[in-house]
Amino acid sequence: MVQFLVHLMSLKSIQREREYTKFVVDERLCYYEPSKNKSEKTFVEELSLSLNQKQKSIHPKFFYDKKGSELFEKICKLPEYYLTRTEISILTQLHNKLPAYMNGEFRLVELGSGSSHKTRILLSILEKLQKQIEYFPIDISKILKESTTTLLSDYENLHMTGIIDNYESGLDFLKNYDNRKNLIVFLGSSFGNFDYQPGLRFLDKINSSMKDDDLFLVGLDLVKDRNVLEHAYNDSHGITAQFNLNVLSRINLELNSNFNIDKFAHHAVYSEAENRVEIYLRSLENQTVNITKAGIVLKIKQNELIHTENSHKYTIPKIKEMFSSTGFRIRDMWFDEKRYFCLVLLSKND
Repeated sequence: MVQFLVHLMSLKSIQREREYTKFVVDERLCYYEPSKNKSEKTFVEELSLSLNQKQKSIHPKFFYDKKGSELFEKICKLPEYYLTRTEISILTQLHNKLPAYMNGEFRLVELGSGSSHKTRILLSILEKLQKQIEYFPIDISKILKESTTTLLSDYENLHMTGIIDNYESGLDFLKNYDNRKNLIVFLGSSFGNFDYQPGLRFLDKINSSMKDDDLFLVGLDLVKDRNVLEHAYNDSHGITAQFNLNVLSRINLELNSNFNIDKFAHHAVYSEAENRVEIYLRSLENQTVNITKAGIVLKIKQNELIHTENSHKYTIPKIKEMFSSTGFRIRDMWFDEKRYFCLVLLSKND
């Protein structure tokens, strides 16, 4: 009883400090959401800083409003976008491989609510191992609230607690939540959006949020032929371009700005020196943009690039170096047939 009260007080403290509101949908579903003012302030503050640099940029986390999330789901089905297919092919291998590393019951914690197909593969693995499944998605996109109904109807023993916030805040919540073991997953090559040093800091954050028996499963895209990489981010249907440009539409809608979407073009190129695909919005002419809520007036030159995303690709030695330096032990690595992609299973280093 005392332990339960301490746990309850801890949750209330987290909710208050993080300015969360808890929404209980039913006995199997609840979620926490920060106040709208907090979210808007963050958006304004980050854009005020990033768009006033010599190299203008917009953080890729702002891609994922409702429309952006829907467009990304379409990208994942494109023939050029090999990442989703290869990762799913690896995940399907884990029905017979992952249980060997799982001693006792685990909660599934997903950074980004991502593809329901991938989530289902992991939920099905847990379903065979334990009576009740707990799923804890952390996602800045409010599409999280809309993607839960089907999962709950398909898994009768599933309970969900969602956090509609950034990963760092969600990990802080997780760290103080309870003593249950967690399988934390970060799929879709999302880790590749981090530059090297920020990526190491994020791995440190994950490591510090983990208990000794927790596991971390991460998807990483591997270095490969330049043409394969550039086609993946310049699809023939133009969906990736729509996805990239949509962030300007979001700024227009939420921050009362006047970006003319027709005056920008999607631009993606692979840098062999940095082992990454670099994604930009290219201005098609000299133009001035007002972002009213941020108090910004942007002067943008013709052919000037606004950076929106990097997608890093990794070699096996670099993968081992990254995780060794951030306190992880590699438990296993799994690959697709072409070795385009890998899933790495990690625990805290003993």
